[in-house]
Amino acid sequence: QVQLVETGGGLVQAGGSLRLSCAASGRTFETDAMGWFRQAPGKEREFVATTVWGAGYIYYASYTDSVKGRFTVSRDNVKNSVYLRMNSLKPEDTAVYYCAAGRRGGPDSYEYDYWGRGTQVTVSS
Repeated sequence: QVQLVETGGGLVQAGGSLRLSCAASGRTFETDAMGWFRQAPGKEREFVATTVWGAGYIYYASYTDSVKGRFTVSRDNVKNSVYLRMNSLKPEDTAVYYCAAGRRGGPDSYEYDYWGRGTQVTVSS
């Protein structure tokens, strides 16, 4: 059974940093996309960042515009994990953050086959 488990969420002041981790089990994802989505109260789930296995046998990262320059997504295939380093956090970053993995990757949730249960990130002003 495939499981994705997120950790690292919490309460932080605006301008602070957090590092989210997502550990996968049940299968490996070396050539799959692994990324992050988030859902704020009353809003739809939105894409945050992803890493995709691509041409040249390297990983490519992409981000939604609102987090570019502040968030960094990375992965460790030995640990079967993906990470999200979040700097210069803003109150509008408050949301439940979900880890996702799948063959296609990209900004749409249907492109991912596996999902974690989420971790809460709250940024106070």
